[in-house]
Amino acid sequence: MDAQQIKQRFGIIGNSSALNQALNISVQVAPTDISVLITGESGTGKEVMPKVIHQLSARKHGSYIAVNCGAIPEGTIDSELFGHEKGSFTGAHDQRKGYFEVADNGTIFLDEVAELPLTTQVRLLRVLETGEFIRVGSSQPIKTNVRIIAATNENMLQAIQTGKFREDLFYRLSTVPIKLPPLRQRKDDIHLLFRKFASDFAEKYRMPAIRLTEDAVQVLLNYNWPGNIRQLRNVTEQISVVENSRDISGEILRTYLPDYTATNLPILANNASKESDFSERDILYKVLFDMKKDLGELKKMVVNMLREGTEDLSTDDRNDMIAKLYPEPTTGAANLLAEPYAYNEDPIAHNQDQFGSGFEEHVEVEESLSLEDREKELIQKALEKHRGKRKYAAQDLGISERTLYRKIKEYDLK
Repeated sequence: MDAQQIKQRFGIIGNSSALNQALNISVQVAPTDISVLITGESGTGKEVMPKVIHQLSARKHGSYIAVNCGAIPEGTIDSELFGHEKGSFTGAHDQRKGYFEVADNGTIFLDEVAELPLTTQVRLLRVLETGEFIRVGSSQPIKTNVRIIAATNENMLQAIQTGKFREDLFYRLSTVPIKLPPLRQRKDDIHLLFRKFASDFAEKYRMPAIRLTEDAVQVLLNYNWPGNIRQLRNVTEQISVVENSRDISGEILRTYLPDYTATNLPILANNASKESDFSERDILYKVLFDMKKDLGELKKMVVNMLREGTEDLSTDDRNDMIAKLYPEPTTGAANLLAEPYAYNEDPIAHNQDQFGSGFEEHVEVEESLSLEDREKELIQKALEKHRGKRKYAAQDLGISERTLYRKIKEYDLK
């Protein structure tokens, strides 16, 4: 049976390369008992591929059971899948066989498998590894020969990272992965699908089939189709029933397409991440300013202790230590942690023009001015000692030559 015959048998419409690849993989894996995981957005027709695999396998005469894992309550899903014993929980009046027991020698299709609770995932993993399961309320293992095909529209790697889905179960299920493309990536198939649906609804409601004008075809192709084939089918049915005219223009078609845009070209929609980056940057600046304030207070405390004097330190030693507390400011972010006041303006306001006011608290940084006269006197003595040679005077003071030059200019020293 070739690909075209398979498409006709299972009602598959389209010739896109991605669709054909998914169908080819399904045909190749069908004769085996390998587990298959089908991924794709909601509405892409993931429920068709398990039927193809089952009907082309040696299990085609066995049971085929499709289970929507997201539609079964968490409290009863174990009972539905694996069965239960009489009296195992409230309302369990009789023994009941689960889907894995009923579908022995057949196929089970687990749709929306990512919605399974973690406890159920453990039970499912045991079936895949040992071919055994235990009914709820029982301790006796039961053998089963069931092929499992799963499908999901979620990002499984992300579900694993968030702890929603077990990694070992994922690799057991996805022995052979099959990905179905969204409708927006099947441009050549969109109009074919529309005409097929229009013909089906015309026959169902006993009326002429609707037709699209040229501009309506362009509208159809340019739309993003977030609901994929399911949405296209629903839109076609609405138009078939509601519109009296059988010729549908682009203007009429637009009224049935929510959030229609003239093109489906990608748009820049990453504003949230930009805002997040901006917020993180503001927080970083606040932390640095707070650290700077704390450092300034610490320096002030040390200076006060040195001014009060200690028995172990001479006056010259104390003055040297005080001078070394205020080195030359460095550049970049480290400058925020240098001497208490590196700018002639409020450090927060200094960055507001570029980064905005990301926080309301105003950090006031106080510079200790009580040592100004003493500092001026020390610089004057050092210059006199070294006969005006700034290099040696700076070395004697324990500061950089650049800082000494700035201080000379600041105090108007000769």
